Amino acid sequence: MTPPAPADTPAPGAQHGGVIRKNLATLPVRPHWRADAPAPATFSWSSMRERLAGLPGGGLNIGFEALDRPVRQGRGEHVALHWLGANAGAGAERAGLAGLDERRITYDELRRLANRFASAITRLGLARGDRLFVLAPRLPELYVAILGALKAGVVVSPLFSAFGPEPIATRMNLGEGRALVTTPGLFARKVAPVRAQIPTLSHVLLIDDGSGPGPAGTHDLGALLREAGEAGENFECAATRPEDLALLHFTSGTTGRPKGAMHVHGAVVTHYATGLYALDLHPEDVFWCTADPGWVTGMSYGVIAPLLHGVTMIVDEAEFDPERWYRILQEHEVSVWYTAPTAIRMLMKAGIALAQRFVHPKLRFVASVGEPLNPEAVAWGLQALGLPIHDNWWQTETGGIMVANAPAFDIKPGSMGRPLPGVEAAIVERLAGGDVRLIDTPGTQGELALKRGWPSMFRGYLHEDERYRKCFAGEWYLTGDLVRRDADGHYWFVGRADDVIKSAGHLIGPFEVESVLMEHPAVVEAGVIGKPDALLGETVKAFVALRPGFEAGEALMRELMAHARKRLGAAVAPKEIAFAAALPHTRSGKIMRRLLKARELGLPEGDTSTMEGAA
Repeated sequence: MTPPAPADTPAPGAQHGGVIRKNLATLPVRPHWRADAPAPATFSWSSMRERLAGLPGGGLNIGFEALDRPVRQGRGEHVALHWLGANAGAGAERAGLAGLDERRITYDELRRLANRFASAITRLGLARGDRLFVLAPRLPELYVAILGALKAGVVVSPLFSAFGPEPIATRMNLGEGRALVTTPGLFARKVAPVRAQIPTLSHVLLIDDGSGPGPAGTHDLGALLREAGEAGENFECAATRPEDLALLHFTSGTTGRPKGAMHVHGAVVTHYATGLYALDLHPEDVFWCTADPGWVTGMSYGVIAPLLHGVTMIVDEAEFDPERWYRILQEHEVSVWYTAPTAIRMLMKAGIALAQRFVHPKLRFVASVGEPLNPEAVAWGLQALGLPIHDNWWQTETGGIMVANAPAFDIKPGSMGRPLPGVEAAIVERLAGGDVRLIDTPGTQGELALKRGWPSMFRGYLHEDERYRKCFAGEWYLTGDLVRRDADGHYWFVGRADDVIKSAGHLIGPFEVESVLMEHPAVVEAGVIGKPDALLGETVKAFVALRPGFEAGEALMRELMAHARKRLGAAVAPKEIAFAAALPHTRSGKIMRRLLKARELGLPEGDTSTMEGAA
């Protein structure tokens, strides 16, 4: 992907820039900060904290703020979750809590169900600080479990349902998971084969997905909720403090095992503020975040932030389908839509004619996150939706949106936007000894850094204190993303300082893929890179060196692909595999992924002085 240039030089697709800036004022977006949001000059995190209810004695709990607070504000009968089953509209039925393939759950109903879940897991012996993992499709029970666990003071760690057995076992062992919420089908395919490898796992709670009862040693979640009864609906929220651990999000690194980013209940202040400033959420909105709760976007903005603002959130169980998505926007009168650049590119691929078959007069704001949004996609939003798409930037570690093309700003197509109120950003250069130098010259490339102080900043990497400390230079969090800033204060993404692969919005660590490939008896070594892809952002390509006695060929390549898909899941497994006689190494033995990528793309190889065998 070509990095976008600052707006004071022609950017790729710059022919669209003038159109967007010219037409923005005529579109139904607010040109200034909304009246009930403090202006940036008067913003403070403490003022945002005061808008939340809190618990007695200064406590704070995400689940309480998301459910009890709206109910106390008189929104108990307002629809919180409008769930669309995979067969919604086809008249099909399913078992379990979902009932029919389309269901509306009010704030009070969701609160009572979450309380029942909290009561049920407490009776099973889960206590504050214990870790509960969730591995499920976008079913109502998933949201009940997340919110109920948070209300019980139990730490929630989401897993993407496309993960294979090995990534699941790795993350649950690192997180010392005591309980898992999943479906019978997912359990049989992905958990049962590795359950013996997860010694801390005491309880498996199964959502009824219509596939029949679960095996011995598991719990029927529906039965547990019924047993909790009306008494369970009066569950008293755990007296969590703002710095108590609430969420554990795993993200992949360039080497080694996945990192467990720890987030606290106090992060809810950022979730509230960014829902206000970056997404412009109002209580009357119908909001649709297409991200799966298995990823941080789907948790922060597909569960927490919309409930804090009392909106109705759309939850679609089905996978991506262009016509279905347009129909959802139209028939369910979505007013604010938060999606991913990959999805936008897939809609673009489906053609403008399909888009123009549908109308969505209630849609007033569209935002995107996950990877840089190319200028052409911003212009496509105007053509297909009548609205530009507002890109924004954040990370698993930041816990919430930090830089955004907010409703108050003109859009510079290709830009990440500007820092939100309460966020102090800078561009820095790392110096020897761990210090940094601030870069003030517009257009100069450097690493994006954020000053400590926002409430959703991660509080550590689980069991990796030293790795966490290396993320900071004094008061600055070093993001690892290379950016430029133009004269107007807009930031432009250049690329990662390391080689994490970003495919369809998913962060993929090369080491994890390489390790699984090397488990195959034919593979002696593997190197994995991200290869630019117009639709997905990047795809995973693997280079493998074979053991003696094995012959490279189509049959072996298919076998390796199948092995990787089985162990890692389709979202993480390589899309391409190439055979190599040997892989390039540094003198210390590290595979030079940078060199593999340069050779694959025909780019300059750069400094090879550290390469094994270099003169």
